[in-house]
Amino acid sequence: MKFRRQKLDDVQINLTPLIDVVFLLLLFFVISTTFNHSSELTIDLPSSEAGAPANDTSKDVDIVVTADGQYVINGQTLINEKINTLVQGIKEVAHGDYSRPLIITADAKAPYEMVLKIYDAASQLGITKIAHTTQKEPAK
Repeated sequence: MKFRRQKLDDVQINLTPLIDVVFLLLLFFVISTTFNHSSELTIDLPSSEAGAPANDTSKDVDIVVTADGQYVINGQTLINEKINTLVQGIKEVAHGDYSRPLIITADAKAPYEMVLKIYDAASQLGITKIAHTTQKEPAK
């Protein structure tokens, strides 16, 4: 028996097949790729001018929802938080002009149901312009 180790030939890595495969993949991607010219979105951004007069905010209907669950419509506090009372208060302030913007300012701790009631009242009156705002906290 021969238990001697046989001398192994030097191991060589032949890169020719690897180069062929890479070339075929490159050729496939070049041939199958199509380039399309995509159209851009056109967006009309608002513009502003220095010294321009501010919009007349007296036409807005401002509703403030406080943290303790009260509605204040243009400075007038409502007695209760029912939807009918809210609809009546908006009618009085809007004077039948429901094209005015309805601006909702809610305290961070205001109940969500209160804001949803404003949406319900706005839909009953057919108001479509609704915005949400925030106010800075007063300096302490």
